Amino acid sequence: MTAPHASPTLDGLFRRVLGRQPEALALVDPADKMRVTVTSPQRLTFAQADRAISALTAHFIGSGLPANSVIAVQMPNTVEFMLTVLAAHRAGLIVALLPQLFRQAELTTALNRTGARAIVTSSKIDGVSHADLVMNAAAEAFSIRYVGGFGNDLPEGMMSLDAVMAGEFEPPIAVTQDARRAAIISFDVTSDGFRAVPRTHLNLISGGLAVFLESGLPQGATILSALVPSSFASVASSLVTWLLSGGVLALHHPFDSDVLEREINAQACDVLVAPAPLAQRLAESGLFDRTPTLRHVLGLWRAPEQVITSAAWEVAQTTFTDLYLFGEAGLFGARRGADGVPVAIMPGSHGAPRAVASSSIAGEIILTPKGTLGLRGPMVPVLAYAAPVEPSNSLIPSKAIDYVDTGFAARLDRSTGAICITAPPSGIMAVGGYRFLSQDLSEWAKRLGPNAMLTALPDRLSGYRLAGRASDNARARDALTELGLNPLMVEAFRDRAAAD
Repeated sequence: MTAPHASPTLDGLFRRVLGRQPEALALVDPADKMRVTVTSPQRLTFAQADRAISALTAHFIGSGLPANSVIAVQMPNTVEFMLTVLAAHRAGLIVALLPQLFRQAELTTALNRTGARAIVTSSKIDGVSHADLVMNAAAEAFSIRYVGGFGNDLPEGMMSLDAVMAGEFEPPIAVTQDARRAAIISFDVTSDGFRAVPRTHLNLISGGLAVFLESGLPQGATILSALVPSSFASVASSLVTWLLSGGVLALHHPFDSDVLEREINAQACDVLVAPAPLAQRLAESGLFDRTPTLRHVLGLWRAPEQVITSAAWEVAQTTFTDLYLFGEAGLFGARRGADGVPVAIMPGSHGAPRAVASSSIAGEIILTPKGTLGLRGPMVPVLAYAAPVEPSNSLIPSKAIDYVDTGFAARLDRSTGAICITAPPSGIMAVGGYRFLSQDLSEWAKRLGPNAMLTALPDRLSGYRLAGRASDNARARDALTELGLNPLMVEAFRDRAAAD
């Protein structure tokens, strides 16, 4: 258990809420979970969640996973994800967040890059057998010693974690948790290629605090998260804000607007966390006029250069907070005022709204000499993005850079001094939360023959969308699937007539 004087960990935050209100509702599964994972939705109190976390913790420790080893997780936005992350931390493990779009090739790269000792998934997600994908990737990652899964019809060799949570267990021996050690690893793509980005508990909590304070979320809030939990931003704005609020975290598997509306009203949610373009589209459709309990909307912009041209927020009963995301490097937020237009972003330190100018809870925004936006502060993992140190004969050490260059082109507005983000990083494409090098598109297309083409087209909702052409689209889809590439690449070669 965390010492009283120690810096807080995620498990420490959970235990504090547990001590105050063990019988209060804590976690609520998506209403359509049966469709997504073929398992029944759950509603857990803090006491019930704690029992499940303790059972998983005892199992992970009993399975021989040493403290500070990496456990990879590829799961949907369900209760089991939250329980697994908290149990892994209670067991002293580091959680590697594997996006659902990762298929065998990327899974294998991520597992080998992090030296993961274990991996956990769900049997099926939206009809795809992720259990089989994980087993195949684990076979190519020599460090993997343990594979676990939730759901039905798990393949041979995969431990059923549903049975673990339902069974009896010996209370686990407390593992010393250090908030300064890595808590999660997420994955990013920069101009240098694929990159693993570790973050400590302090980094994570700092990011969650930035979101929580800027958006003005109340204590005891009922938060509905419509994000896939596979990135720093999604975890900070859902799991961490829930623990800071001490309320209820209701989950929605993206995306069905009718189910979302029913979930908001059924749980009397006062906070929605969702991709910003999607939230704005929902506002235009009138959905928020039919959800009277909703008071706060947190909109995540994975293409932050789009914020300045976005529509004004005109939903009277709710506030809207723009969360600017810069891959896995970091984020900052700005709550819109009464006029509903985006707030000007000034360079320098930024923290809680209306706070003193010296507040630096969130960090600092920098315009770099390259004309790009830089970030530093307690949530930003500078070392993860640092360039390799080149050998030098000089006796004077070079000055270490204390910020991350996000690569997003930016400039200062001459009249206001505000920072204007003008373009995404050169050479990097983003489809939703999935980032990749633009040069990879032509490389993948080359594998499909001389007449194949794969390109990225601008898209307001997801940043980019992929489109492909081949002499035989069906054969191209099969080839990409066999290569272990994710479904964004595969579906770029869908037959247009059939799609229409």
